[in-house]
Amino acid sequence: MSDPGDTPDEASAEAAPEGTTDAAPEPEPAPLLTLRDGLPPVIDTDAGLADVVARFAAGTGPVAIDAERASGYRYSARAYLIQLRREGSGTALVDPIAFDNLDDLQVALEGVEWILHAATQDLACLAEVGLRPSSLFDTELAGRLLGYPRVGLATLVETTLGMHLRKEHSAADWSRRPLPESWLEYAALDVEPLIELRAVMASELDESGKAGWAREEFDHLLDFTPAVRAEPWRRTSQLHRVRGRRALAAVRALWETRNRIAEQRDVTPGRILPDSAIIAAALALPVDKAALLGTSGFHGRGADRYSSQWVAALAEARGLSESELPQRGPRGDGPPVPRTWIDKDPVAARRLTAARAGMATLAETNNLPVENLLTPDTLRRVLWTPPGTREPAALAQAVQEQLAGHGARPWQIGLVEPVLTAAILAADEEPEDADTPSDAPSSDG
Repeated sequence: MSDPGDTPDEASAEAAPEGTTDAAPEPEPAPLLTLRDGLPPVIDTDAGLADVVARFAAGTGPVAIDAERASGYRYSARAYLIQLRREGSGTALVDPIAFDNLDDLQVALEGVEWILHAATQDLACLAEVGLRPSSLFDTELAGRLLGYPRVGLATLVETTLGMHLRKEHSAADWSRRPLPESWLEYAALDVEPLIELRAVMASELDESGKAGWAREEFDHLLDFTPAVRAEPWRRTSQLHRVRGRRALAAVRALWETRNRIAEQRDVTPGRILPDSAIIAAALALPVDKAALLGTSGFHGRGADRYSSQWVAALAEARGLSESELPQRGPRGDGPPVPRTWIDKDPVAARRLTAARAGMATLAETNNLPVENLLTPDTLRRVLWTPPGTREPAALAQAVQEQLAGHGARPWQIGLVEPVLTAAILAADEEPEDADTPSDAPSSDG
C-alpha cells in the first residue's frame, strides 16, 4: 500500500510486479547545430580576402571570432585558420598562412566588439597576424561570472541555446594542407552560435547585476599577454622524481636542447623527446651514446637522431660547478607555499585560513568560482605581506591599493577588501589555544 503522499505514478510503480516497472524515458537529445549558410570556402587569395574585408566592414553588430592552432603538433602557437561571423556578412574561413598580413581586415573590424570563447587562448595568435580587438565579449568568462558549473563552448551552447555542438576535431593538426572538409565544418560551427550566445549571456549578466563586472573583466583582457615563465624547464613531467641538483641541471640542459631543436623544426617538443625520457636520462646520467640509448625509459622519435646533442647536454650538466647548479626549488618573488606558513609565520597562516573561509562564503553568495573573485597568487601576496597599519580605515585603504597594484579590478576590490581586512585584523589576536590550528593552510592553493 502506498503512502498518502505518493503521486499516482509513484504508487503505480510500487504496486507493479518486480521487473515490470517502466524505466523513465530517455530525454530527447538536443538538435545538432548546423551551418545556416552552408560551408564557405577557405580564403587564401588576395581577391578573396578583399571580398571578406568588404563584407565584414558592411556587416552589423559584433563579430564572432575564433582561431585554430596546431597545439600538440607544432612548436609555434600561431593561428592556422581564423573563423569569423557577423550579421549581414555571413561566415568566413581565412587561412592566415597565405598572407603577409591581415591589416585590411583589422581596419574593417576597428571599433567592432569581438565575441570570443576563452579569449586568452586566441588573443596572442590573433595579435601575431595583426588582429587586435578594441572591445570584446568572452563567453567563457561570462559563463564563469554567471556561475555556470561547466563553461566549455559545447556545454554552454547546449545549456543556453538547446543545440548540440560537435567537438570531434578540437585536437586536430590545423597546419595540415589542404584541410579536410569535415574539419572546416567543425571550425565554422565554432563561430555559428557565438552571436546568439552572447545575446543570451549579456541578458543574464544584466539580470544578475554582473554586467559591470563583466565589462571590467573584458576590458582587462584587451591588454592580455601570455605569461613568460622564468624557468619553464621546471614544468617537466615527473620532475619530483629528481632529487640531486646535478640531476636537475641535466633536466634543464636536456629540456633546453630539446626546446631549441623543436623551435628550429617547428615541432612540439614532446614529439621529439618525451618528458619521461628526459627524466630517465637525468637520473642515469649516461656518459656516452651507447649508455644513453641503453638507458631504460629513454625513447622517442628523436632519441637516436639527436643522440649526440643529448650526450653533449648531459656532459654540460656534469661539468657545471656547484654554484652553477639550479636550486632545488624554483626562484620566485612571491611568498612561500602555504603549507609552510604555519612554521614560517603563524600569524600569516591564520590570516590565510580566515581569508579563505571568507572568500569561499563570498563566492557562494555571488554564485561564481572563488578564483574569479581574486587570483590565488594575489590573495597570498597580500596576506603574506599585508600593510603595516592596523587602524581599520587606513588598513582598508591600504589593502585596496595593494589589490589594485596586483591587477585586481574595481569590482573585485570592492567585494574582497572587507574580507581580507577582517582576516588581517582577526589574525593578530592570539588564539585561545596556542597550539597549531587544525585548519592551518595545508596546500599550495
